Amino acid sequence: MKIRTATNLDGEAIQSLIDPILRSYGLSLSPEETDADLCNIEEHYQNNRGRFDVLVDDRDQILGTVAIHQTSADLCELRKMYLDASLRGKGWGRKLLHRAFAISRKLGYKKIWLETAHNLTEAQSLYQQNGFEPFAGPHCSHRCDFALARKL
Repeated sequence: MKIRTATNLDGEAIQSLIDPILRSYGLSLSPEETDADLCNIEEHYQNNRGRFDVLVDDRDQILGTVAIHQTSADLCELRKMYLDASLRGKGWGRKLLHRAFAISRKLGYKKIWLETAHNLTEAQSLYQQNGFEPFAGPHCSHRCDFALARKL
């Protein structure tokens, strides 16, 4: 397993990973709204003071994702944190999260925030174990119902 930077060529594979995960929680992929960024990953992330990384196996199959998106000069948003069910509970989510923290610091951010939904209990637990607290985020996507943040 390794983590690498995503490119626009990964967009379809990322959607194929995310869609069944969302469905398992009663949510859905939204390519026209919340997930429109997946149509041009490089423009939305790498070229915009952010980053989109993927966790891949030895065949380069995408099994996890994590992204950083600029909100303001000091604040970034954690986005697209997804992990294939076969890898949950094995430390990969924590590795992706800590990579996001390191990249955010390197990019000069002081605080990181995220949106999530109450039914994503495993994700909430990971975020709370890693210092995230309730936060009044600047926006909320249609499938999320609250925000969390932490200092970097």
